[in-house]
Amino acid sequence: MLTLRRSHERGRADHGWLQTAHTFSFADYFDPAHMGFGPLRVINDDHIAPGSGFGMHGHRDMEIITYVLEGAIEHRDSMGNGSIIRPSNVQRMSAGTGVMHSEFNPDPQRMTHLLQIWILPDRKGVAPGYEERAFSEADKRGRLRLVASPDGADGSVSMHQDARVYAGLFDGEEHAEHALAPGRRAWVHVARGAVRVNGEALSEGDAAAIEDEASLVIDGGKGAEVLLFDLP
Repeated sequence: MLTLRRSHERGRADHGWLQTAHTFSFADYFDPAHMGFGPLRVINDDHIAPGSGFGMHGHRDMEIITYVLEGAIEHRDSMGNGSIIRPSNVQRMSAGTGVMHSEFNPDPQRMTHLLQIWILPDRKGVAPGYEERAFSEADKRGRLRLVASPDGADGSVSMHQDARVYAGLFDGEEHAEHALAPGRRAWVHVARGAVRVNGEALSEGDAAAIEDEASLVIDGGKGAEVLLFDLP
């Protein structure tokens, strides 16, 4: 079964310096029908103005993945980490028992476009942690590249949840098939461009929930960048 979540159906907020769309309930946007999908709790589609960002604030008991699409984001945290994350990088921060961090667009002229993703951990109270990996365009071209997993397989960032996140770029005849093990489900988010998922046309910001299926096929890409979440 495939259930569509269209871009225009998402919750939205305009903070001036931040334009954001919430796939699931977040902050002032509350929809009891969209509280998450399995352990996938948040996908925020953020556009951050030049020189602006989120000041130091706290999280706990959450696996937080930052996926930059355009521009850059400067990260600082209470664990002593500091980095500028660009489109080739995937960042994972395990908030665990508690961590403070800030995120700013360091460019004085260019907007930053990113996805912030929260995944519920499989247990509470772990030690906070940080990890970052680079994945080139070639790594993702015409395939689903594993970028996050519970065991850091294939050079992916690791997280405290039996979930796997894949990223792919698709144009023209490029396509990929992903098998789902019994009892697993998937969420596909189109970060940009357009693509088909099991024959259904999706555009930027659209998503599809896949349940009770043995596999899914991504094809028909037009400048598409896609994230696939394989979830318990």
